[in-house]
Amino acid sequence: MSQPAHTDTAPATAGSASHRRIAALALPALVVLAAEPLYVLVDTAVVGHLGRVPLAALAVAGTVMTLTAWVGTVVAYGTTGRAARRFGAGDRAAAVAEGVQSSWLAFGVGLLIAIGMQFGGGALARTLAGGGGDVADAAAQWLRIAALGAPGLLLAAAGNGWLRGVQDTRRPLYFVLGPNLLSALLCPLLVYPGGLGLVGSAVANVVAQTIAGGLFAAALVAERVSLRPQPRVIRQQLVLSRDLLIRGVAFQASFLSATAVAARFGAAAVGAHQIALQLWFFSALVLDALAIAAQSLVGAALGAGDAADARALARRIGRLGGVCGIGFAALIAAGAGVVPSWFSSDPQVREQAMVAWPWFVVMLPLAGVVFALDGVLIGAGDVRYLRNLTIVAALGGFLPAIWLAYVLDLGLGGIWAGLTLFVVIRLVALLLRLRNGRWAVVGAAR
Repeated sequence: MSQPAHTDTAPATAGSASHRRIAALALPALVVLAAEPLYVLVDTAVVGHLGRVPLAALAVAGTVMTLTAWVGTVVAYGTTGRAARRFGAGDRAAAVAEGVQSSWLAFGVGLLIAIGMQFGGGALARTLAGGGGDVADAAAQWLRIAALGAPGLLLAAAGNGWLRGVQDTRRPLYFVLGPNLLSALLCPLLVYPGGLGLVGSAVANVVAQTIAGGLFAAALVAERVSLRPQPRVIRQQLVLSRDLLIRGVAFQASFLSATAVAARFGAAAVGAHQIALQLWFFSALVLDALAIAAQSLVGAALGAGDAADARALARRIGRLGGVCGIGFAALIAAGAGVVPSWFSSDPQVREQAMVAWPWFVVMLPLAGVVFALDGVLIGAGDVRYLRNLTIVAALGGFLPAIWLAYVLDLGLGGIWAGLTLFVVIRLVALLLRLRNGRWAVVGAAR
């Protein structure tokens, strides 16, 4: 087999993974994670000036593409651990081969979404919009066009996965940022001078996602490995993705339920809950960058057959997660009297936000450790344990607590106490798992 087009230094394991090395993997990953949400903000701002109907249509149809991006995240996380193990074992070609198979899987799913939206986009838009009308019609039009970018979007996600697995987070930075910047420039030009209106937003999305997917596909070709699909490997990746999807569904159900309960406490409570929740999601996004570094480094250590280094790295990553969480908690605590006013001028909303705020602050250091250890276990391929833990924590802690808060009329404080319980249950279980060492299975495959 010919040599790959790109060579890397030896994979970093826990013994060699300094804080600088962890940061070198985490910071570019953070930029990649933030690129899509930032572009969505730009897109929303551009479309918002078209009027109420186009903005509402974007909100409705954009939900579908957000779910597609979430599927892409699942594919990326599943690929990183598998590729990292093979890279750690010294077989870069096998690591890249994981990327080939996940790219076939991603492209196939993306193609199904693109085709499905041409036939079912209208019905889906009407369902999400609560019936027919101008908003549903505009949403369906945007969705049919934007869905054409799904194959590129998911290809880019798979590409992020295998490149992180070979500890290359620099190329994904360029492959994602470049197309998103182009699209951010293209969107207002197509919407306004181009006269395409809402359709221009969809076209700009497709351009960015297709270019990004093409760049990641070209990176695979440049590696000079076989591009032939291997159904056996794809089935293994599907099992891993299935567990991550189930875990994600448990998260989504929990947070949707929390919002539903908050809404029952009145408009001010649900508004304050939305402010705190979006800040929580932003914190999770930043802390996920550390989890991505953990996926890559832990997978490589186990692939190299060094369980002791993997366990040492897990402890180091966990401590870093706690430190980052403390930093976020200090910022959130300091901004208690200011930050809610950035999102609402309503004094009742700000008052309700202060009910959730202490729970938010206390939870962040714990959450920093949880997110970091999630990355450790994903990198180790211990996804089934994470799936089961999330389901137990949701069904046995979070959901009962928030509905009890409704029954006992505990208000927003009860909801955020439930979220804190959700984090505490996961933290205890993750620390126990870390201590018993059953996750640290060595070898190029698990």
